[in-house]
This record gives sequence, C-alpha cells and structure tokens, in this order.
Amino acid sequence: MKGCKLFSLLLLFSLVLSSFVPQKEITWTAIGDSFTYLNDHLEESQNRVEKGWITRTTELVPGLTYINKGQNYLTSVEIAYKIDDLDLKPSDVYTVFLGTNDWWLGVKTGTLDDYTNNTGIATLNGAFRVIIDKLRSLNPKAHIILMTPMQRGDFVYILNHNFSSWGSYKDQEGQSLESFVNAVKAIGKKENLEVVDLYSEPRLGIAQAVKFKYLRDPLTREYKEYPYPDYIKIPFTVGDIYPYPKEAIDVTYDGIHPSDKGGAIMAEILAKVINGFQF
Repeated sequence: MKGCKLFSLLLLFSLVLSSFVPQKEITWTAIGDSFTYLNDHLEESQNRVEKGWITRTTELVPGLTYINKGQNYLTSVEIAYKIDDLDLKPSDVYTVFLGTNDWWLGVKTGTLDDYTNNTGIATLNGAFRVIIDKLRSLNPKAHIILMTPMQRGDFVYILNHNFSSWGSYKDQEGQSLESFVNAVKAIGKKENLEVVDLYSEPRLGIAQAVKFKYLRDPLTREYKEYPYPDYIKIPFTVGDIYPYPKEAIDVTYDGIHPSDKGGAIMAEILAKVINGFQF
C-alpha cells in the first residue's frame, strides 16, 4: 500500500514538473502571394475572414511561431528575382505557396529540366530552384513544404470590382492551373520535400469555392443566385452588385481566397505535416 502511494506521488510530481518544461519554439517562414499575405491583412478581405490559415496553423502546432513573407500579386518568378531582398531568416520550417498568379499572368511552367539544370527564373520550375536553393542556404536542415495552388472559382476583387478573373475550369494562355500544380508536385518528388496538395483536396474543390454567384439573368435582368457551374456562362458587369455577398461564402470569400472555413481546412492539413516532423 505504501509503495502504491509513493508511486502515485512520484507520478503526480513528474506531471507537475513536466507542466513547467518550456515548449520548444519552432520557427516558420511562410513565403507566398496574396494567399499568404492576407493572413496579416484581414482588413483587405473587408474583415470577412476573422482568422487566417497561418494563424490557425500555429494554434494546432505547439511552439510554432511564424514570419509572414507573403507578397500581394506576385508570381514565383518575381519572388525568385527579389529573393535576396526579402530579408529571409534561418527557420525550422519554410512553406512555399506560389503558382496561382503564375498561371493567370502567363508565366510558363517550364520543365523539370529547368529546375534540375538551374536554367534561371524565366519559368516556374527555374524560379522554384532559386527559391529552394536560397532556403537551403539559410538552413540546410530546414523542413521545406511546397503548397500547391487551390482550385479557383471566378474571382472578383472585393476592393476593386474592375479586377476579376475566371476560375480554374478554363485554361489561361493555353495552360491549365493543374499543370502548375503538377510542376510543384514534381519538384517536391525530386527533392523529397513534403507537398501539401490543396488542389486535390476534395473539401477545397471548385464547387465548394462559393455557394453561389449573384448575377443578373441575361434575359430578365433580375438578380439570381447561380451555383457552380451555372455561373460560368453568366457575365458579371462592373457596376452590378458585388457577386459574392456574405451568404455566398463557402471555402473562399471572393472566389479564390480562403474564408475561415477554407483556412481551417488548410491549417488542419498543414499542421498534420508539421507535427510529423522531428525538430
């Protein structure tokens, strides 16, 4: 009986001591475009997003802190070009979340040979080589995670309705968004890097981007709610009501950028990967 009580006291003592052990800090630098940038600029979503996917990820990984190096509007080529000006620091984890702007702005994917042979920043493959080389120079032991573009619905910028683009259901300048996804995945496979494939995540599919797009019926000129894919043949005209009222929000709030729901899914997937690393 005395031995049992002593064991219980020792167990309780060890649990109390463990609660005072400081949590190991894991540093994370997030590199990307507006999908990354917006985490710390939620006012640019008109506060439709309450908490970004980066912040949500830190809440799911003990000790994880982040530095946001997202750059609005930029492509992988532009990030690679200015990589030495980003003031990147040595980190335990880096995420590279690029490609969707490359697709829309007509950057060529190039081939895996462009990556392997370090041919320069004219293509996504070449740009990724420059970015990854830079990260490895900062910390050769860092965990580098590549994140693929999400599927896109039709985008209408909430702060400027003149700025819009169609979704990933249609090629842009002869290239599919999926071809950029496949390029990122191929780089990850070659380099044995973790790839978070958001494009293939069924909960983030194009049909879930928004619940509907609020557009004028071309015949009656009355506003109607058009779900995907019905809305892709209905034009949005500048001057019309913004086509994504709050009631339309699903995994995005504007057709492409993650809402709280979408961000929670992204954070869940990414946190699982980071929690599996040894630091």
